[in-house]
Formats: sequence, C-alpha cells, structure tokens
Amino acid sequence: MTDPAETLAQQVTERVVDLLVNALDVNELAARVDLNVLLSRVDINAAVLNQVDVNALLDRVDVNAVLEHVDVDRLLAHVDVDALLAHVDVNAVLDRVDVDALVGRLDLNSLLDRVDVNDLVARLDMDALVQGTDLGAVIARSTGGVTSDVLDAARSQAVGLDQFVDRWVQRILRRKHPGPAAPATLLPAQATVTPAQAAP
Repeated sequence: MTDPAETLAQQVTERVVDLLVNALDVNELAARVDLNVLLSRVDINAAVLNQVDVNALLDRVDVNAVLEHVDVDRLLAHVDVDALLAHVDVNAVLDRVDVDALVGRLDLNSLLDRVDVNDLVARLDMDALVQGTDLGAVIARSTGGVTSDVLDAARSQAVGLDQFVDRWVQRILRRKHPGPAAPATLLPAQATVTPAQAAP
C-alpha cells in the first residue's frame, strides 16, 4: 500500500504547481528572456539542420505555387543588365553557335513574306547605282553576244542549205565524184588534188 504521507505530499505538490501556474504571468516571463543569448547557446546545425531531410522537404514544396507569388518584373528591376552583360564574352558565345543549324531552322519563305520589296526598292539610290555601272559595256556585251549567236545560226543554216543544193546538183548532173567541200584556196594541199589527177 502507498504511504498516506507520500500521497499527501504528492497532492500538496500538485496543488502548489497549479497555484504557481495560475499566478504566473507568461508574457512578463517571456519579456525577461534574452532570446539572443538563448539562441547563441543553441547549435542550430546539431539540433536542427542535421536532422532535417532537405530532399524530402524540397519534394513537398510546390515550386509552381511559389513562383506564382514571385513578381518577376520587380525582381528584374533590381538586375543591372549592363553590368551582367559586361561579364559575358559575346565572341565566345557566338563561337558556340551552330549557324548552319540556326539557318536551317529558319522559314525563309515566311521571312521573305514580311519583306516589303516596294519599300526596299524605294530606298535604292538609282542615280548612284547607274553612275557606278558601265551600262554601255553591259549592253554592248549582251547585244554582241546575241548578234554573234544569230550570225552563227544563220551561217549554219546557210551551210546546210548549200550542201543540200550541192547534193541535188550532183544528182541532176550525174556526177560520180562529189565536188570539193570548200574552195581550193581554203583546202589543205593534199585535198586540192582532183580525182582525175589521183588516178594512175
């Protein structure tokens, strides 16, 4: 059995504790606590951080919800873009760009559809362009080439007609030996020998 004196002592102690708690002003007690001194005695790394599973903590964070509360414009307003770009080596960045792959991804037709050709031509200084171009030489070369092509075609047609007429004349005159392909002065020396001279 429990000693009646021990039971009585326990009841007295509980009553005293209740009286002290009811009489205690917690706000006044907290005001007397020096939190800086208290925190200086606490080893945060040993007491808290070493026991925290950061990966598990981050897995429970809804990043999208956090970003919805971020004012990006206000954040960028504090960024010194000029100072940031001053640290960027643009040449090194461009060296890493695959220009062929970049051009391959461009829709040139769509790009050209956006070009106002009339506005582009209107900006050309035609007088300066004409002054810097020798149009006479260009026209002479182009017309000279056309003229020579026409003359060549006419000559070939005339030669063909001449050969056609020669064949019919040879048939009508019943000549067994065809005439020379060209005047004697234009033929090589061995070609000027007539068939009669060549016969024994």
